Amino acid sequence: MIPIGDDNSQRRLVPVVTWLLVLANVGVFFLELAGGDGFITMWSFIPARFSQDPAGNFITIFTSMFMHAGWLHLGGNMLYLLIFGDNVEDRFGHVKFLLFYVLCGIVAMAVQYIAAPLVNIPNLGASGAIAGVLGAYLVLFPRRKVRVLLWMWIVHLPALIVIGGWILLQLLSGIGTVGTTASATGGVAYMAHIGGFFGGLLLSYFFRGKVRSLPPAYY
Repeated sequence: MIPIGDDNSQRRLVPVVTWLLVLANVGVFFLELAGGDGFITMWSFIPARFSQDPAGNFITIFTSMFMHAGWLHLGGNMLYLLIFGDNVEDRFGHVKFLLFYVLCGIVAMAVQYIAAPLVNIPNLGASGAIAGVLGAYLVLFPRRKVRVLLWMWIVHLPALIVIGGWILLQLLSGIGTVGTTASATGGVAYMAHIGGFFGGLLLSYFFRGKVRSLPPAYY
């Protein structure tokens, strides 16, 4: 079940930050290709290295959330960001959305670090921050229809089912991965996904502000 679009008819703002985040992720990925393993080792978040020198490796909390392990990893993350990020940005506003995105990425990395603080495997990817965007989307637009590719058919499903199914899969997959290396779980940092999602779920209540309502009717 792959999301391919949603309803943007109520969107008011041009999703500038969402597009810039996509460009930043793509740009950093090309730097990875040019820099090779040395670039990845230097700028990705490595829990064991961070444990030894938190101050010296603090910057990697941020740089790692713009890096990806391959074209499929990058493409999947950017697809989710484009589909769900624009409407969340529309509700939060540009600046608040950027802050929200970065905070979700930090929360995701913190949860992954707590789960496995001594592994020497590079942690990288925007998945945690984007998981936070999914959490916010679920709070803001639970009934909005999302177009998904289901086998050979395109169907419209409520966001509650699409995103709810996604986080359920992360929870099931994440069972038993605490304290293990990324390689032991197929290279997927499930705890980062879970942390980012629930972080975004909670943060969205602070970032969304007052919910717009219709003016009262007079008779």
